[in-house]
Amino acid sequence: MLSDKNKVLLKSLAIQSIEYGLKHDKPLSVTLDNQDPELIKHSASFVTLTKNGELRGCIGSLEAHRALIEDVVNNSFSSAFRDYRFSPVTEQELNNLDIILSILSPPQLMEFVSKNDLLNQLRPNIDGLIIEDREHRATFLPSVWQSLPQAEQFLTQLKLKAGLNTNYWSPQLQAYRYTTESF
Repeated sequence: MLSDKNKVLLKSLAIQSIEYGLKHDKPLSVTLDNQDPELIKHSASFVTLTKNGELRGCIGSLEAHRALIEDVVNNSFSSAFRDYRFSPVTEQELNNLDIILSILSPPQLMEFVSKNDLLNQLRPNIDGLIIEDREHRATFLPSVWQSLPQAEQFLTQLKLKAGLNTNYWSPQLQAYRYTTESF
C-alpha cells in the first residue's frame, strides 16, 4: 500500500508527463535521488486514461523492471501518445481526462487442469489475469470485471484480446493472476 502522499505525487507526475509529452514528444524525466523508497522500488504499473467515462488509452508493465516512479511517468506518456487503438491525446483534451494508476502485485502462476478449473479459481473484482500461449499474450486489469462480470465472459474476451479464438484451449496455455492498488 502506497502512502497517500506518494499517490498524490504519482498522479501529479502522470499528468506532468503527459503535458511534457505534448511539448517534447517524450516522457518526463525523473530523478531517483532523494525519493521515498516505495517510489524507487521496482514495480509494475498501468496507466488508464478515460474521457467522459470512455477508455482513451491504457498502457502498462506486467512485470517490475524499473523504479515505480519511472514506470508511471513512462506509462503515462505511452498511454496518452502510444496506445495504437487511439489517436494521440491533444492539449484540448487534457482537462477532460481522468487518470487511473494501477500498481500491480507480482503475477502468480495459476495451476489448473481445465478451462472450468481456471474459471472456478478466478476472483471477480479482485484478480487481474494474464494469459499466454506461445506468441499470444494479453491481460485484463481487475477493473475490467466491472464491464465483464462473468468469469466465462472475462476469459473469452481476454482470449480475443490475445488473438486467440473464443473456444481456444491448449494444455500449454498459462495463466497468471495479480491484484492492483488503483487510485
